[in-house]
Amino acid sequence: MGKTYDEITPRLREFIEAQPMFFTATAPLAEDGTINLSPKGLRGSLAILDPHTVAYLDFAGSNAETVAHLRENGRVTLMWCAFEGPPNIVRVHGRGEPVFRDDARWPGLVAHFGIDTTKNGLRAIIVVHADLIRDTCGYAVPFMTYDADRDLHARRFAREDDESLNAYFTGKDHIATSLDGLPGLPLPLPPTPV
Repeated sequence: MGKTYDEITPRLREFIEAQPMFFTATAPLAEDGTINLSPKGLRGSLAILDPHTVAYLDFAGSNAETVAHLRENGRVTLMWCAFEGPPNIVRVHGRGEPVFRDDARWPGLVAHFGIDTTKNGLRAIIVVHADLIRDTCGYAVPFMTYDADRDLHARRFAREDDESLNAYFTGKDHIATSLDGLPGLPLPLPPTPV
């Protein structure tokens, strides 16, 4: 049923890019650490950079578990499910890293995304280098319809500037450090590049 691929093939790329959401999973090295699983959405916030590299935009939120885990050990799995059409699940297992605003790669990476990256509280770009790419049947995944992206996050964070966004992050318990005390988002964030 499952198949392993050497790269993100054109067929897999078409499937991945057609999905309105995906999931990302990370974990700390400590065996009693908190495993994190997060849904990701917003059309235009994911880019396939090459047949072995995927990137997505990491927006403001109430914690920074993914960033903390990636800073500690880099292990990450991304998963896309077909909620419409033929059943399928695609997983990219690999090594990820958060790229922050002051990184020399930032301008080149931002150019890959189809949305305005100066809004929505963008705090990092997560770059994932694939070690293992697999797809499986997805026979048990239910049919669900995609209606639209929610605009609540964009409306909430569009009114923030760098100073107020840093104040927001500083006021949250699990932004600078994870639930397990690992270094999370480096604060204050570098300014948004113009």
